Amino acid sequence: MTTDKPKKTSFIQGAISAEFIGNSIAKHQSKTAIGAHNIFLGQVRADQIDGKTVMAIEYSAYEEMAEQGFYEIREAAFAQYDLSCLHIYHSLGLVKTGEICLFVFVSAPRRKVVYEALEYLVEAIKEKTAVFGKEIFEDESYTWKKNT
Repeated sequence: MTTDKPKKTSFIQGAISAEFIGNSIAKHQSKTAIGAHNIFLGQVRADQIDGKTVMAIEYSAYEEMAEQGFYEIREAAFAQYDLSCLHIYHSLGLVKTGEICLFVFVSAPRRKVVYEALEYLVEAIKEKTAVFGKEIFEDESYTWKKNT
């Protein structure tokens, strides 16, 4: 009898909490071959668009397609950079201004690698994943925006 592991997802419902981020970092303290970590935190901005203020973004995704995109981006990053660990988390659902919607965390034996890898990862995520954001304004109107 085989037991399939549940498929790991990159999506988190709602905002990504500081507690989740802190716990993720703490879990890596036992990995003593790692000499450097770097993180990117994407935060929802209170942009002004056509005289209206963004109050939140409602994220949606073609989840299977987006997960495949995250997988391909991870594989490319591991092939290109000497990474020990790499984690990508993106929000789904409503995320208010000031809250975190994207958390990318890379670890490697040396610091230069984590800077280069993180820049590659964030740009690839924006360009290659099927994640969408609907901007919610103070008057509750909205516009669709690809991968904010």
